[in-house]
Amino acid sequence: MRFLRYGAPGAEKPGLLDAEGRIRDLSVLIKDLEGEVLCHLDALKGLDATALPLVADDVRLGPPVSGTGKFICIGLNYADHAEESGMSVPPEPVIFMKATSAICGPCDNIIIPRDSEKTDWEVELAVVIGKPAKHVTEAEALRHVAGYAVTNDLSERAFQIERQGQWTKGKSCDSFGPLGPWLVTPDEIPDPQDLHMWLKVNGEMKQDGSTRTMVYGVAFLISYLSRFMTLRPGDIISTGTPPGVGMGQKPPRYLVDGDVVELGIAHLGTQVQHVRSDDAA
Repeated sequence: MRFLRYGAPGAEKPGLLDAEGRIRDLSVLIKDLEGEVLCHLDALKGLDATALPLVADDVRLGPPVSGTGKFICIGLNYADHAEESGMSVPPEPVIFMKATSAICGPCDNIIIPRDSEKTDWEVELAVVIGKPAKHVTEAEALRHVAGYAVTNDLSERAFQIERQGQWTKGKSCDSFGPLGPWLVTPDEIPDPQDLHMWLKVNGEMKQDGSTRTMVYGVAFLISYLSRFMTLRPGDIISTGTPPGVGMGQKPPRYLVDGDVVELGIAHLGTQVQHVRSDDAA
């Protein structure tokens, strides 16, 4: 199933995509796609979507989950991306947090923050936790997944690398976490390690990769993270990006006001974002 949330920012309602690709309203059955609801998405599998109210096609899509407590990101998880960044493949996953206030809809504007010099793109597979996970084995890990989604792990490289401290400040600006368009349940994604992913800027392909080349796969990451923290329903794991980011271009190429970013992952949908400077927003 493909779940989503639609409506104005902060007032989104839950919905799903029917077999014809039309949006159906789920708010008559559930309050939102968060918390305990994510633990019991299987209960909606037999639902007759045609019995639900239709929603206008041109409605804004918000992030497909709500109430996210942790937005956990994995750095340098593709060997070829580590190489273009001039860094070594880490012997264990690199973990950093992205502020949940960065989360936005899949087609909301990217806002270049004030004083930004190097706002960059990163198409990534996002994993949304559906059941609490603590000290789970790799064999058990995927049972704790509510679904998968596309995310753009936007990064301000000067804030991230040149301004001291950890990476969080370069990753957490408002609009730096577009998520969606859908939350796709695991039964539709039999192998999360075999998904084509891509990103274009102004129609030019920049990233063209596959989750096959992850250093640490989804099941391993869930198991690994659950050793250090309890993963809860609605938590997001952003699993890293393939090569082709702006920092790796020769010369480097960063986003500017007026750019259009398109990205997608097979079976998970696409995003389109217009870039605006903070002053123009």
